[in-house]
Amino acid sequence: MSTRIVLRGGSVIGADGPVRADVSIEGGDIAQVGTVGHDPADDVLDVSGRFVLPGFVDAHSHADGLLGDPEVTRALLRQGVTSVIAGQDGVSYAPGDGAYATEYFAAINGPHPSYRGGGAASFLSAVDGASPINAGYLVPAGTVRFEVCGRHDHPASDDERRRMAALVAEGMAAGALGLSTGLDYVPGVFQDAAEIAALCAPVAAAGGVYVTHMRGGYESNTAAGIAEIVDIARWAQQEAGAPLPVHVSHFHADADILLGQLAALEDAGVDATFDAYPYTRGCTLLGMPLLPPEVSALPRAEAVAVLADPSRRAWLREVGERRASQSASLGPDWPDMITLAHIASPGPAWAHGLTLRAAAERAATTPIDFALDVLAASWLECSAVMAVRSPRSSTELARVFSHPAHTGGSDGIFIGAHPHPRAAGTFARYLREFVRDLGAWSWADAVHHLSALPARRFGLERRGAVAPGAVADLAVVDPSAVADLATYERPRETAVGIDDVFVGGVRVLAAGEPTGALPGRGLRRAGPLPAAGRP
Repeated sequence: MSTRIVLRGGSVIGADGPVRADVSIEGGDIAQVGTVGHDPADDVLDVSGRFVLPGFVDAHSHADGLLGDPEVTRALLRQGVTSVIAGQDGVSYAPGDGAYATEYFAAINGPHPSYRGGGAASFLSAVDGASPINAGYLVPAGTVRFEVCGRHDHPASDDERRRMAALVAEGMAAGALGLSTGLDYVPGVFQDAAEIAALCAPVAAAGGVYVTHMRGGYESNTAAGIAEIVDIARWAQQEAGAPLPVHVSHFHADADILLGQLAALEDAGVDATFDAYPYTRGCTLLGMPLLPPEVSALPRAEAVAVLADPSRRAWLREVGERRASQSASLGPDWPDMITLAHIASPGPAWAHGLTLRAAAERAATTPIDFALDVLAASWLECSAVMAVRSPRSSTELARVFSHPAHTGGSDGIFIGAHPHPRAAGTFARYLREFVRDLGAWSWADAVHHLSALPARRFGLERRGAVAPGAVADLAVVDPSAVADLATYERPRETAVGIDDVFVGGVRVLAAGEPTGALPGRGLRRAGPLPAAGRP
């Protein structure tokens, strides 16, 4: 008979705040919450003065190929994250052999240590027993298009749509949670709303969710992206005969714009949630705001040849400067707003952590030429932290995060010598800044946004609650000490104040350090999603 684990002396979060309660774990599930009797055989952990919360669900993660990396999983566990949603932005390993994601998203996801084919079923199986973290998977629409249409930018034919929809249906049958798009990446930038709706029909039929990096760079362009979502949801429902729940990825814009567009989704009858992280800067491929999509879509060797061709350099320079200066996020001061996060080539690695302007001045060249040179030297494997023209204050972010449809999402990218701090700090920052410092969230709000709602949105059965019968994915939080330490200058500093974490009833973090246990599971969709609802 297995030993019962008892978390004694702490508090759980009720509707009115913390409530003193013990929590017992048996067979991977929560058995009791309240007063738990003493048994000499119990494995007892004293959690006096701390809160026992349901483990956090990172609704937007790029840890797809890094779930076995000890540094990555330690950073997640120290934030209380027990599950991540992978397959984001329309590009990941499955379906296919994983080569496209490994090439195009090298600076975001990197290579997968074991996936070589087999689709969503294979990806999810590779997580089972190989990580301390759980992972769900979204079928990436860009990867699906690449499998059927290759690198072409033409509209998909009826036959190609049918073949793509069949790949999506196969992924849903294997337990995928839904479909993701990345409509500023390639080949997502080539997918129109009708094509996406055709891919969403099997998602709606299976009871999954459509997750989208909207088209057009967010910020002041948000209305166009939301209008396209409404069309996609409406057309997919007509074809599938079932509603299509929607989740908007890393939704960042001025609060009035963002909240107004969420109201537009609700008025259109779309069941929508969104994630947004507590930072004012973003992070993406360096080439995305600078290179023409037709160049980004090329095989790397061909793209590098274009970048190295003196006869093409004037064109690339003109296009890159125009794209960056006209970007909704960057604007005319773009060389000061792009900080180099990952450069795969050792030659220009000295530029990590510098803005493009500062790096160009040191190299005695122009910002656009330095960027193009670095992209060529690295075979496009470069990422950058991106500032925005109108950074939001914490008070304005609190308005966004207080919307009941908000879920916690880091958009965490772990690859690079100078990554964005959101990978190591997001969830601790929510608790430190928006619960303790600002009081914008209660602890019950934190549970809703970081655990309960994302678990419900993505169909993670029996997760997101501290209640008898729930899976024992738990984070033990010191409410007075929890804090993010990662900064833009020191982005890899791990969080503090969450020292004990359980996944499936197994202790994976003890006294702040990983135990080496690997109880993580590939999280398969349990069934049709309920409506996101409200707290």
